[in-house]
Amino acid sequence: MLHLRAIVPEDRTETVCAVLADCAGATNVVVVPGAARFPRGDLVTADLAREAANEVIEALQGLGIERDGSISLEQLDVSLSVGAEVAEERAPGYGDDAVVWQELDRRITNDSLLTWSFVAFLALATQLAGIAALIDSPILVVGAMVLGPEFAAVAAICYGILRGRIRQIGAALRTLVIGFAVAIVITYVCALVSRWIGVIELDRLPAERPMTAFIYSPDRWSFIVALLAGAGGVLSLTAGKSSALVGVFISVTTVPAAGNLAVALALKQGDEISGSLLQLGVNLAGMVIAGTLTLLVQQYVWRLVLRRRGGSPGGRNPREGRAGAGQGLGS
Repeated sequence: MLHLRAIVPEDRTETVCAVLADCAGATNVVVVPGAARFPRGDLVTADLAREAANEVIEALQGLGIERDGSISLEQLDVSLSVGAEVAEERAPGYGDDAVVWQELDRRITNDSLLTWSFVAFLALATQLAGIAALIDSPILVVGAMVLGPEFAAVAAICYGILRGRIRQIGAALRTLVIGFAVAIVITYVCALVSRWIGVIELDRLPAERPMTAFIYSPDRWSFIVALLAGAGGVLSLTAGKSSALVGVFISVTTVPAAGNLAVALALKQGDEISGSLLQLGVNLAGMVIAGTLTLLVQQYVWRLVLRRRGGSPGGRNPREGRAGAGQGLGS
C-alpha cells in the first residue's frame, strides 16, 4: 500500500474526495479542514493500492492540485486494515506489476544527477576496479560493481526514450560521460603516482589474469549479460525490489572496465585500452536497449490489464477479498 497526502484548495476538496471514492483501490480517506498553512488548504490523506496510484495521481494533476497545493506518496511497510486489504483486492492487477510512473521518474531523476557524491562513489568504485586489475582479484571486482552508482543514469536514459524526453536523455548521458571521465582520470593519476613512488612495481598488467580477464575481453556473453541485467534492473526499480538491484550491479562490468582502462592507460597497454572501452560500451548499450524494451512491455501489459478488468475491478470479487481478510485477521 501507498499513503497519499495532499494539500488541497478548499474549493476542490469535495472533488478530490469524489475521485478517491470512485477509485477501487483507495481507502482510509481522511480530511482535515484548514490544516495546511502554506500553501493554504485542506489536508486530505488516503491509503492507495499501488495498482491504483497512477489513476489517482493523474486525476489530481488534472485538478491542478500539484500546482496550487501538493501531492506526496510514501510506501507503507505495514498496514493492518480490512479496508486496505479489500482495496488491494478490488484494484486491477497486482502491486508488483504496477509501475507508478511519477515515483519512477522522481527516483531516477534524483539518483542520476551529476552530484559530488555520484562522482565520488564512481571514482572510488573505479579505483577499486583498477586495483582488482593489478592483483587479479574477483572480490574487488564485485566490490567495485556494487559501489558504482551508474545504473540510475542508465535507467533515466531508458525512461527518457520511452517518454520522448530529449533533455532527460541528454542530462543522463552528461552524468555518465562526465562521471566516468572524472573517475577514469582520477584512477589514472593515482596509478601514475603509485608507479612513481613504487607502490605499483609492474611495467605492464599481468599477461595471465584468469579471474578478471573478462573485464577487458568482451564477447557475445557480455552483451547477453548486459541485456539481462538491464531488464532486471528496470524491473527492480519499478517493482520496488531494491535487493534485486544489487544482483544487477554484480552482473555488469561497466565500472570494472573503466578501472581497467585507467590502469591500462597508466601502463600504456593499447590492447587492454581498446578492450576495456569496448566492454564499457557493450554493457551500457545492452542495458539501455533491454531497459527501454522492459519499460515498453510493462506499459503495454498494464494497459491490457486495465482494459480487461471487466466486472468487479481486478477480476476478483471484493466480497471474497473482505471475507478472506477477516478470516486472516481472526485466525
